[in-house]
Amino acid sequence: MIELEGVPELIDPVMVAAFEGWNDAGDAASTAVAHLEREWKGEVFAALDAEDYYDFQVNRPTVYMEDGVRKITWPTTRLSVVRVGGDKPRDLVLVRGIEPSMRWRSFCNELLGFAHELGVELVVVLGALLGDTPHTRPVPVSGVTSDADLARRMDLEETKYEGPTGIVGVLQEACAHAGVPAVSLWAAVPHYVSQPPNPKATLALLNRLEDLLDLRIPQGELPEDARAWQVGVDQLAAEDSEVAEYVQTLEEARDTAELPEASGEAIAREFERYLRRRDAGPPGGHATAEGGEGGSFLRDNPGGRPRPSKPDTSGGSGSSGGGAAGSGPKGEDEDGPED
Repeated sequence: MIELEGVPELIDPVMVAAFEGWNDAGDAASTAVAHLEREWKGEVFAALDAEDYYDFQVNRPTVYMEDGVRKITWPTTRLSVVRVGGDKPRDLVLVRGIEPSMRWRSFCNELLGFAHELGVELVVVLGALLGDTPHTRPVPVSGVTSDADLARRMDLEETKYEGPTGIVGVLQEACAHAGVPAVSLWAAVPHYVSQPPNPKATLALLNRLEDLLDLRIPQGELPEDARAWQVGVDQLAAEDSEVAEYVQTLEEARDTAELPEASGEAIAREFERYLRRRDAGPPGGHATAEGGEGGSFLRDNPGGRPRPSKPDTSGGSGSSGGGAAGSGPKGEDEDGPED
């Protein structure tokens, strides 16, 4: 039995989750939830027991000093609550952690236990995958669900993905079996520049989340970060003729595939978002990831710049990301992202 002392009664709560690891190319998804926690000053009210779900040789604890005392931070998954103000206030239950090493079904059941106790009405899981998408174009974000009725009501894709899955897909299926409406939002990250951070993809996920939940998310420095990120990748790609030629090929393929109707829908969504921000207060420098603007990669990586990796013309991923964030699934957007 989960007891949530100190958590007030929530208003129309939605659970928004993201997990570092295979489902988090460029750290785009986990950074999006971290942004929500920071902008809305989320307060952590629960954490899952790290001993139950993590292999500490894979996800190692870290040691730090506090007032001269050595302490340890254990890898885990934490839950926090934020209240979104405005004409229609509502609460978000934010889940941010690391993809578990073991006991995935128990992990999902524990999260669903919290969702049930808090009266969560919808679960939204954020993910990012590696794809054949150019960094110079709007970040593709797919919204998918395994619930046909929910797909019709929220204008989402009904997932048809088959293949390897991560905790995002497992959690969404657990929600479906438990009768909890669940949606996954997937951003496609260019595989040739897969190392984190990717503020452009993070911004695209947050914009899509805004549209899905009909709320306004403070963007902070993300638009500036996204501009600087794209400028940095532009400069580095221009220095390598092979990468520049490959990016041009991706641009041509993307532009050919996009229909005029799709562009019209994107413009309409952007205009609706602009009106929502204008009515809610000063826009604060809105630059959409769908519009291709980026940000301060250099601030998050002092002394470094994003490094495009050589394109793999043999059909491989071309990714140079050796860590968990660079190992997200690639190519699943060809048949639709996994659920």
